[in-house]
Order: sequence, then structure tokens, then C-alpha cells
Amino acid sequence: MQEHKYVTYGNTCSCGCDASETSRQITGCRFSISEMSDDYISLILGAISKVDTSKVWSKTDKISTVYRGKQNHVEDAVKACFINAYNENVHATMECTFSKGCPGDVESDSFLAEDDVLMNEPKIKDKHFPVVSKISLYPLGVSDYMTHIATIVNHAIDLGIYSGSTHYCTMLECDVQDLFSYINYVNDYCGKNIKHYVFEVTLSVNSPTK
Repeated sequence: MQEHKYVTYGNTCSCGCDASETSRQITGCRFSISEMSDDYISLILGAISKVDTSKVWSKTDKISTVYRGKQNHVEDAVKACFINAYNENVHATMECTFSKGCPGDVESDSFLAEDDVLMNEPKIKDKHFPVVSKISLYPLGVSDYMTHIATIVNHAIDLGIYSGSTHYCTMLECDVQDLFSYINYVNDYCGKNIKHYVFEVTLSVNSPTK
């Protein structure tokens, strides 16, 4: 009988994560872009190729792309990719999973010894278009997780970008610049208050659904 090589993911995340100090600093985002166009290949690969990834570790596979590194550079690269993928005549979506503090994470595949100068922001900061989004936050290893979820949702209400709560997610509607500013807020808040979290974000533009 063939022996199987099983995986291990470190200790479970309960009350305190056992990830190393270095791996706790790594923010990661895995995302997939969907372009509702016959030209989807060039639109998706074109958007990815335009992103300056010199300050993040990146890899694109058959299903998705991942960026890992300092939070600000990961967010900068994800934002640039989404804006680069925008076409006013095409319905498109992006599914993102942000994560930080996983006890099974490793210190490799990331660039952390970088300054805070954003490589993509100067080229995209003046681009504006409306985005509909749904978000779901998963604080892990904490008993008061609903308090953290309420905090980030209430902040969206304060910003005027909240459009309602429904099953398993919160809906947002705003300009693309405001949405990524809010994503930065959520990652900042979680990084300071939660040792391990997952933040799911779906972005949609030009949907034919009213």
C-alpha cells in the first residue's frame, strides 16, 4: 500500500497564535479576476502584468494570483490590479482573501525589508469609478469575534459606504478609492487587535443587475 505524505499546519489558533514573529508580519492576499468578455484573457493577464510587484512576493497560477509582504504594499498591488482590470464597457468582479497571522504560515515567500513608498499608487490615485462590494470578516481564535465584526461594519456606516447587511456578508457601495481606503482600515484594525484573521472581499463593477 502506498504511503501518503500528510501535511501539518502548526498549532491550532486558540487564544494566541504560535506563528513566528516574522510570519505574523506578513499580509497575504489571494484573488481571482473575472471579466465578462470574450477578451477576458488579455484583460486579466494585461491587468496583472501592469502591476509593479517589486515590493511584494507574487505568483499567478491556473486559478488565482497571490501577493505577500507588508500590508501597505500588498494592498497597493491588489488595488492596482483591480483598477488596471477596469473597462467601462465590461462587467467584472474580483474575489479577494486577505489573511494575516495564520499559525501555519511560513516566513518565506514575502518581502518585508521594504520602505513604505508605494509603487503603484501614483499611477492610480486619480482614477475613479463606482464599485459594489460584499465583505465578510473572520476573526480567528478569539471569543469576542462579533465585537470586531461590528466595529468594522459600524465604521462603514460612519463613512456612508454601507448599503446593508444580508446573510453571511455586509454590502458596500462607493467609489473605488473609498473602498480601498476602507480595506486598508480593516486590515489596520485587524492587525492591531486580532492575531489571526481572514477578510473576504468581493468587488463588482458595471453589473447589469440593478
